[in-house]
Amino acid sequence: MLDAILSPEWECRYYSFNTAWAEAEEMASMRNGSGDEYSIVFCAAGAYVRGFGHETPMNPHGNDGEPWPGVIDEVPGVFRPFVEEPAFTDWDGVPVVTACLWRETADDQWHHGAIDFPTDSAGPDGSTSLFGLLIDRSPQAFQRFAEDYYEVPVDLAAVSAVYALRPLGQELVSSLNGDVTLADLAKDIADIGYPQPPGGPV
Repeated sequence: MLDAILSPEWECRYYSFNTAWAEAEEMASMRNGSGDEYSIVFCAAGAYVRGFGHETPMNPHGNDGEPWPGVIDEVPGVFRPFVEEPAFTDWDGVPVVTACLWRETADDQWHHGAIDFPTDSAGPDGSTSLFGLLIDRSPQAFQRFAEDYYEVPVDLAAVSAVYALRPLGQELVSSLNGDVTLADLAKDIADIGYPQPPGGPV
């Protein structure tokens, strides 16, 4: 929701979320504009995470056009459709992935494949940089990211309010982006599933 306010044009957004990405599926995604990206699909079976660091040694395009051994080999059958999902593959149908995690609804932890990581790189799959804001989920972390990426001051109190899922009002929106109105955000609010009271904020 914060990215929707700071970046009204969807094509330019860093983080996105869609509650109706497919039937009974929701998806969180990241695209940094330089080739790195991730997709996290939430479905009845659980959650599937695909990350892609385009400059990492585990990029399929540097591995004879194949995903790095072990990255997707052990993905359970319930998540295999996401491995082959056209939105997550290249023009040759090769999965665009350097990091992969999954968790079925009955699992008590996340899982990943047995991978022999390259030893000549500090971040062979890109996961540390890709998932930074999922690891540090503080409003301060988002503020630092947004001020660096969007190159504008970002009000910490407003970020904290959105992190707390407080209803969006024009004052809150304007404190983050004076060029955006609450009406402008109506479709984004619906797509993201951001909680708003009936009739708007009180």
